[in-house]
Amino acid sequence: MGWDFVELAGLYGLPAAEVSRILAANGLKAYSAHVPFAEMKADLAKVVRDYQTIGCAYIAIPYLPEDLRPLTPGFQTVLDYIPEIAKAVSQAGMQLLYHNHDFEFVRLPDGRYALDALYEAFSPQQLQMEGDTCWFNVAGVDPAAYLRQYSGRVPLVHLKDFFKAGQTSNMYELIGTSVSRQADQGGQFEFRPLGQGLQDFPAILAAAEAAGSQALIYEQDQCYQLPPLEAARLSLAFLRSLGL
Repeated sequence: MGWDFVELAGLYGLPAAEVSRILAANGLKAYSAHVPFAEMKADLAKVVRDYQTIGCAYIAIPYLPEDLRPLTPGFQTVLDYIPEIAKAVSQAGMQLLYHNHDFEFVRLPDGRYALDALYEAFSPQQLQMEGDTCWFNVAGVDPAAYLRQYSGRVPLVHLKDFFKAGQTSNMYELIGTSVSRQADQGGQFEFRPLGQGLQDFPAILAAAEAAGSQALIYEQDQCYQLPPLEAARLSLAFLRSLGL
């Protein structure tokens, strides 16, 4: 199809060597991987060994359950354990990243966004950013401006398009997570192929380049009306139309 690499989100019960074999058989490499915080805390040595075997350059903390998010007591658990994760990942020749959603854009008592406080708590060598441009936008933050703010510290950028109208709830159900249910407020939210939603991708791409980002990752959590591979094909065609 034309994509250069993939980002993994789990090994689907397969040994790391088998995942590596499948990727190679399809002419692909895994540049990065999303690994749940709980999985890293349970067996960090295995996580590092598996993704080193596959050849990943980056491991990202992808999502925090509600009891570990900013403004909860559990968030301190995340902060306390990141140095240990970062050290193990670095010793294996990889870089630890944090992948945002919108819930990190809550204000702390000192007025800072929780996401900014997270990055300020660690050196760039310990923790870098995987910037998800969809969730920046959902949070009310300009994606291009935020990427530029973290120039030199955002090696990977998620390109994700979406449509949102009105007040919506339970967005995280669309990414396959377990969340507390809230009353539906009659709004609409859906992920879309690149170029078919609300994102200003020319501005985002220019910002990613200015920020020194190393790789752009297309992500679409759910596909509507289209098979996933067709959505991927359309998204790649859109990026090609922008000169990539």
